[in-house]
Amino acid sequence: MKKLLIKNIGVLATPIGNTALAGEAQGAVKYIEDAFIYVEGGVIKAVGAAGDCAAASVATDPDVEVLDAEGCLVTPGLVDAHTHLVFGGWRQNELDQKLKGASYLDILAAGGGILSTVRATREADLDELAEKAEDVLIEMFGYGVTTCEAKSGYGLNLETELKQLEAVKLLSERNPVELVSTFMGAHAVPSEYKEKREDYINLLLEEMLPVISEKGLAEFCDVFCEAEVFTKEESLRILERAKELGLGAKIHTDEIFDIGGTEIAERVSAISAEHLIKCSDEGIGHLKNGNTVACLLPATSFYLGADYARAKDMIKAGVPVAIATDFNPGSCPVSNIQLAMNIGCLKYRMTPEEILTAVTLNGAAAIGRAGRIGSIEVGKQADIVVWAAPDLAYLCYRMGSNPVNFVIKKGIVYE
Repeated sequence: MKKLLIKNIGVLATPIGNTALAGEAQGAVKYIEDAFIYVEGGVIKAVGAAGDCAAASVATDPDVEVLDAEGCLVTPGLVDAHTHLVFGGWRQNELDQKLKGASYLDILAAGGGILSTVRATREADLDELAEKAEDVLIEMFGYGVTTCEAKSGYGLNLETELKQLEAVKLLSERNPVELVSTFMGAHAVPSEYKEKREDYINLLLEEMLPVISEKGLAEFCDVFCEAEVFTKEESLRILERAKELGLGAKIHTDEIFDIGGTEIAERVSAISAEHLIKCSDEGIGHLKNGNTVACLLPATSFYLGADYARAKDMIKAGVPVAIATDFNPGSCPVSNIQLAMNIGCLKYRMTPEEILTAVTLNGAAAIGRAGRIGSIEVGKQADIVVWAAPDLAYLCYRMGSNPVNFVIKKGIVYE
């Protein structure tokens, strides 16, 4: 059984617990100075100050691999709880339209946006999709991401949605990053169903969701509940059907307009609601009542020049906030979760402690993993980052550099 001792940790910073944290608890990070972590079989067996007897007892074991943190900061591995990892092509051709003022919905209505990526994804084969996504996944791992959610939604037919999810499965088998799959066939109405959207919804309900569930290719179902995409009523039908088939519910909503999709999140007990730029006071109440994690995407607001979600209001109201990249080819081609952390701190006015919880324990909770990852505690999986940083504030302060020294996944050290 592989054993690892991380010693000479200058500062260990971690949220504590097995559930999402909100209110004052979101910023209540535990600090241990001059710390150590002992790992056995990929699981944390001891953590504390270096003077503890547990550290002394394992330091002399010849079978223990020793990693010297050299006085640096150590945190849990980062969790990117919202990505669109697998897709064909890119959309740099839309940049000129955006610079001229075209909105997300303008580009979509003209046959671009999601529908452009759908065409490219349908044309790519499984290996092409997996290889392209793998390059990005390696980048993410280098930025400290040890667990990553990956949505489908660029197929909008059964064959291609399955192909995307199979690519995620393939990547999870050959990469250290732990991947969590979300089916998002309700990302848009495909062009061939433009005049018969009810037929497409029935296809989702009666064919696509049952097959996805039977094959076990996704844990969650997500819906884009937004003006000119899927209505509240349509989103409710899709998510209720998904839950009948054993999938957890997620919802993209209130990104462009306050459509009130948070009401649907409450009704289906969605594990997370995502974007939420236009979320109202009433919407925040629905999130709290539904025990739903608000998964916010500050890099998307930055890239689109859009407003920023009301993160501090949500935290104050008792809604746990997670932060993720929203990596995708159109509205946020950003694979660096550290950049999302920077923007979240500066634009949401979240403290470094709130940010850390948002990209660790709360991110884990948004994908049903908080009992196993997201904090450095005895019994948790040993997903850890050693940073070339003196303290937590440094991670939110620096921009444009990558201070990762080591990434540890299940007790295995990667440089």
